[in-house]
Amino acid sequence: MHKNQHIWTLLRSVLDPEVPVLNVVDMGVVRDVLEKNGKTVVVITPTYSGCPAMDVISHNIKKVLHKNQIEAEVETVLSPPWTTDWLTDDARLKLKEYGIAPPKKTSPDKSSLLTADKVIPCPKCESENTTMVSAFGSTACKAHYKCKDCLEPFDYFKCI
Repeated sequence: MHKNQHIWTLLRSVLDPEVPVLNVVDMGVVRDVLEKNGKTVVVITPTYSGCPAMDVISHNIKKVLHKNQIEAEVETVLSPPWTTDWLTDDARLKLKEYGIAPPKKTSPDKSSLLTADKVIPCPKCESENTTMVSAFGSTACKAHYKCKDCLEPFDYFKCI
């Protein structure tokens, strides 16, 4: 197996500390694996500027690679900014199975600025009879919703 392929495989074992069913590759956080001046560099982009999970993710990337005798640096790039469009289909499915409504494949949602209600299907029962409880959920990248049919609360991973 080529070294970079091996590194990408190892990176798939690094989970997001806030949503531990997602790995950093399927999230689109890992942008590239490069060789610079004989060193391995893993390039990452935060899901949003100031995301507190990025320090943990960077540490865990170095840890898993070090455990496999690969010394690496982690480089954070902010441009272009991360978007939910970078989530893989597998990541979207894992979010739903975990009870978080995945973002739709679209550009950032501005409906709340226009006071328009966005229809977010319940990840538990698929009902579209849902309502936003709060624009901010358990983390800043999620909104809190409630299903009016099954009465279950759930988070929605916002489009960014």
